[in-house]
Amino acid sequence: MKKRLLLAAFCIGMFSMNAQTKDELQTKKAEKLEIAKAAQAEADALQAKIDALPGWRKGAFGTIGGSISGFENWFAQGSPNVNSGNIGFTVNAYANLIQDKFFWRNSLNVNLNWVKFDDLDDGIDNNEFRPATDVFNITSLYGRNITKTLAVSALAEYRTTILDNFNDPGYLDVGVGFTWTPIENLIVVVHPLNYNFVFSDNDAVFESSLGAKIVADYTKQYGGINFKSNVTAFQSYKSSDLSNITWTNSFSYTLWKAIGVGFDFGLRSNKQEALNNALQQVPATATSFDDVDNRLQTFYTVGLSYKF
Repeated sequence: MKKRLLLAAFCIGMFSMNAQTKDELQTKKAEKLEIAKAAQAEADALQAKIDALPGWRKGAFGTIGGSISGFENWFAQGSPNVNSGNIGFTVNAYANLIQDKFFWRNSLNVNLNWVKFDDLDDGIDNNEFRPATDVFNITSLYGRNITKTLAVSALAEYRTTILDNFNDPGYLDVGVGFTWTPIENLIVVVHPLNYNFVFSDNDAVFESSLGAKIVADYTKQYGGINFKSNVTAFQSYKSSDLSNITWTNSFSYTLWKAIGVGFDFGLRSNKQEALNNALQQVPATATSFDDVDNRLQTFYTVGLSYKF
């Protein structure tokens, strides 16, 4: 009987000691987390002061996505013997010089994607990787500060594709006006005097014109999250058919060191491009701006991301 009592007392004592030890460890852990939280807040405050100093700010991040698949005797689909693949990447980079009296902001956006569909039962199909998404955009904005949030500015922006038909079409916007910075990392450009140069072999569809340029860009890093959203629009004074708008968004989340996951998507409306595409169809689905089906253009890329 005494042995049983001693064993029970020993078990109760061990359980009590273990519970006490666990509570102590939980308390110490909470204390360390509070210290780390305070240290992170101090580090964020120091980084904000560093970001506010005059000088260059540079950075880049991108997304890589891809897949390869093969089917053999998969009769449930129309083409039972197929090899297919998809690969693409995006790059967002910036180099901004911020001074007390002026700024010079430069950015680059590239989104390229290739697809492959090889029907092994069709000996004459195209079994090579072919360009699918093709976006190239580079922007340079210079401004002289009038107030803390308003500046007189000049902008040059070039957009085209680079895989198959470089500069056909290509768009070069050059203009002057004002840049507004209502909050940190948000840039709003309004240039009422802007000329939209359009380069293309098809002069019957693509036409340069004078108009207004509006750009809004927001680029921000929240811890391991990188986010960039950009809207660029041109409103032609000659005809709304010559106007265009593009909205691109890039998001990446760092999981380990510089590697993470990323997502990019874009929307675009351009009636000149829509008409040019319609004229290339056999038979042509439109012959003028009046009967063109100006469908919304879209793209997206999902995959691994890397922060440079």
